[in-house]
Amino acid sequence: MRAWSSPEVPRLDGLGSAPQVRLFNTESGSVELTRPEGSARMYVCGITPYDATHIGHAATYVAFDLLNRAWRDAGQQVRYVQNVTDVDDPLLERATASGVDWQELAEDETERFRTDMSALRVLAPDEYVGAVESIPLIVEMIEKLQQKGHVYDVEGDLYFSVHSDPRFGQVSRLDEPAMLQVFPERGGDPERPGKKHPLDCILWQAERPGEPAWDSQLGRGRPGWHIECSAIALHHLGHGFDVQGGGSDLVFPHHEMTAAGAQAAVDELTFARSYVHAGMVALDGEKMSKSKGNLVLVSKLREEGTDPMAIRLAILRHHYRGDWEWTSRDLIDAETWLADWRTAVAQPAGAASAPVVDAVRDALADDLDAPAATDAVQDWSVATNEGAGRSERGAADVIRRLVDARLGILL
Repeated sequence: MRAWSSPEVPRLDGLGSAPQVRLFNTESGSVELTRPEGSARMYVCGITPYDATHIGHAATYVAFDLLNRAWRDAGQQVRYVQNVTDVDDPLLERATASGVDWQELAEDETERFRTDMSALRVLAPDEYVGAVESIPLIVEMIEKLQQKGHVYDVEGDLYFSVHSDPRFGQVSRLDEPAMLQVFPERGGDPERPGKKHPLDCILWQAERPGEPAWDSQLGRGRPGWHIECSAIALHHLGHGFDVQGGGSDLVFPHHEMTAAGAQAAVDELTFARSYVHAGMVALDGEKMSKSKGNLVLVSKLREEGTDPMAIRLAILRHHYRGDWEWTSRDLIDAETWLADWRTAVAQPAGAASAPVVDAVRDALADDLDAPAATDAVQDWSVATNEGAGRSERGAADVIRRLVDARLGILL
């Protein structure tokens, strides 16, 4: 599957070195230093393309874009993989409701997502991989689980015995009563007759009338959601990759079961070293979601003439890990700051740049603290625009490159 084109990232030569990145690991419940061996490897769960990109989506992908940029500035090579769940129940249900072919809907919304990510200057993944194109990989992984006795049949559908991975539950740190409360709300079927355990998840769904299906050694059908990411991540990144990322709504069941399936397929395998999650974005007191329809769409804002850099800055004013609520004030304030920054970098001389470089780098190395990083740039712009600190010629060029390379904002 085709990704989008990445913007060119300015080099920060001559500005010293950036510190290594520390991130909050959901599995351990603590902030840890990332220690990539060779290339930093990151997998971020992608969209199910049945509707347009909303601010909640954008906030997640901007967060991991900050990580990508932080690693690069610290001298790391980065290998980044993202999937597209281009066949799944929500997509098929939306296609049926709208009277549009499911493949056409998936491609249209994937293209809209590409356009939004490009406008927000999110660096493209090295591998952008669809579920449909990955069916052979998924089937191969399911067969490995079968060979180890971790798969059973319920009326033609194949299920994974999640407790076959002794580490099941470590990612989310939830007990089973809490899991059972969340599972049906997020695509699970704990009450299906014939299952060995309510938390077991579907690996391969037998063909249903009127739904897409593919021939395979498992019978004619289509893959489940969790095993999709297990197979794609292991194939393109190998085991023990550095970061499994996504929104906090994926902690359970998706990331728990993705890890369990991969780890059960290969004994002693560690799927990911860290599990990193972005908070949820609300609108009018409720989590922004496609199912509820309470969305602020990136494409709609852009069509109305909003500068994508203002959208990105509005997102960066919130720490990636916290839940927050989108309001019109977010955008108004971001537009004001963006204008301030652009005025400041147009000056022939500005306030000292070195403290800003250090402050931005240190903030982003500390669990991607974008609010602190943007505060540092704003303080510099105020000092420069007020004329009190215009002592350094060339400061504007340094800040312009810094803000582009580390915050992804083009001034």
